[in-house]
Amino acid sequence: MSRNGKGAMLSLLAFGFYATSDALVKDLGGHYSPFQLIFFSTLFSFPLAMGMIVHDPQPGTLRPIHPGWIALRSAAAVLSALSVFYAFSVLPLAQVYAIAFAQPLLITLLAIPLLGERVGLRRALAVAGGLLGVLVVLRPGSAHLSLGHLAALSAAVFGAISSVIVRKVGHEERPVVMLLYPMIANLALTTLVMPSEYRPMAADHLGLIAAQAVLGWLGGVVIIAAYKAGEAVTVAPMQYVQILFATVYGYLLFGETIDGTTAIGAGIIIASGLYIVLREDSPGTSANRPVLSSRLRPETGAPRPSVLQRLAGRRAPALDPHATPCE
Repeated sequence: MSRNGKGAMLSLLAFGFYATSDALVKDLGGHYSPFQLIFFSTLFSFPLAMGMIVHDPQPGTLRPIHPGWIALRSAAAVLSALSVFYAFSVLPLAQVYAIAFAQPLLITLLAIPLLGERVGLRRALAVAGGLLGVLVVLRPGSAHLSLGHLAALSAAVFGAISSVIVRKVGHEERPVVMLLYPMIANLALTTLVMPSEYRPMAADHLGLIAAQAVLGWLGGVVIIAAYKAGEAVTVAPMQYVQILFATVYGYLLFGETIDGTTAIGAGIIIASGLYIVLREDSPGTSANRPVLSSRLRPETGAPRPSVLQRLAGRRAPALDPHATPCE
C-alpha cells in the first residue's frame, strides 16, 4: 500500500473513533447535562494527558508566552465542547455534522484578520457557497430552528477560533501549555456547575463516558500516524466520512434518518470544504494553510491532535517545517 493510501486508511480509522465517541455523547446526553458529561470526560482524560506530558521533551515552565491568546483559546474550547455536547444530545447526529462541517469555511474567514491570510476570489466563492449550504441545512423560515441548531453552529464557530489561535501562537507555546489550559478550563467551569447539574451515574454509564474519553484520545493518536504516513491533502478530506458514520449510527442506534434537504446542504458544505482543502495545497495559495492541516471537527473535550503530535516530537510531513499544525 502506498504512503498516501496508508494515511487515508489510518485517517478513516481515526474519524471512525471520533464518530463513535460522538455517538456515545449522544446516547449519554439523553440522561445527563453537557456539564456533567464534560466534567467526567475531562476527568478520565487527565491520566492520558499526564502520560503524554511526562514524555514532553521541551523544557520550560507552564507559564504561557501569550496568556491572552491561551485564555481565549481555552474559553473557545470550553464553549465549543458545551455547544457540541448539547447539540449531539438534541439533534440527529448527521445534522450536527452537516452544520459543524462549516468549520473550515470559518477558519478561512478568521485567518484573514488573525493570520494575515489573503483569500482570493475562488476561495471566497467557496466560502460563500459553503455558508449557503449551512442555510440550506438550517432552512430559516421554513423549519423550526432550535437551541440545538444554534449550539451546532456555535461549536463550529468556537472550534474555528480555537484552531486559528493554535496556528497563530502554537509555534511559540509549549505543547504542554496548549494541552493543559483548555482541560483545566473545562474542568474548572464544570466543577462550579456540577452541584446544580449532577445526577448519580450508573456504573455502565461511567464506563461509557470513560470509553468516550479514550476513543477521543485514540482518534488523536491515529490521526497523528495518518499525517505521518500520508500527505495532508490526502488525510484532511477524510474527515467528511464522519457523516457516513453518523448516518449509520443515527439509524441503527437512535432511529434517525437524514432528510433530503439536509443531505443537499451537507453536500454543498462538503464540496466547498474540499475545494478549500485542495486549493490550499496549491503552491503560493496560503502562507499558513490553516485549513489543510486541521482536524476540522468540533471540539469534544479531547486534546487536539496537533498538540499530541508536538508532545510526541513529530510534525505532519506535508506542512511547513517552521509551522505548527493546527486543528
